[in-house]
Amino acid sequence: MFTGIVQSQAEVISVTTANNLSRLIISVDNALVSQLELGASIAINGVCLTVVEFYEHTNSMHAIAFDVIDETLRVSTLGQISAGDWVNMERSLKVGDELGGHIVSGHVHFTSTLLSKDETDTNTTLYFSCENPWLTYVFDKGFITINGTSLTVGKVTDASFNVHLIPETLSRTNLGKLNLGDTVNLEFDQQTITIVKTIERMKLN
Repeated sequence: MFTGIVQSQAEVISVTTANNLSRLIISVDNALVSQLELGASIAINGVCLTVVEFYEHTNSMHAIAFDVIDETLRVSTLGQISAGDWVNMERSLKVGDELGGHIVSGHVHFTSTLLSKDETDTNTTLYFSCENPWLTYVFDKGFITINGTSLTVGKVTDASFNVHLIPETLSRTNLGKLNLGDTVNLEFDQQTITIVKTIERMKLN
């Protein structure tokens, strides 16, 4: 489980695919690697992945490898990233950690496209596409996770929604690097999904 509070960004070193398996290698500082072990769970752009190998990259940086299966590539944007891209990282939640965002599973539900953005000196508003049935789970002031970042929904329309980002969020995550037409990973709040589905079932009975 995760909180949706991105801890750092990491540069993609390489992405290779063979035998229906993709290996993603990212560069991280040595301090982070010293706290990890093989099998650790890390959210990469909101996708829960397992550390499978460590490499020495430079004197101050190490590399971490993840294996990504076809299903994950199909439902997320990880199949679109390449060397030089920057991804959001969050280590899995430990007992006693502060829950600064909301409970996030690391299981992407849907991918969305950045439609437009409004920028000022103090905040940025991003507008993303969304369609039914997923739009059913998006509410004004509700939770949503975009590329692993826990955010509050602004306004919802018939086919889109927006989020408002402060400079700190833009600098800490890769959302500030998005261009119009870029695709992101969405995870909808599981509690909201459960409530909506329960109400729908009650209406049918």
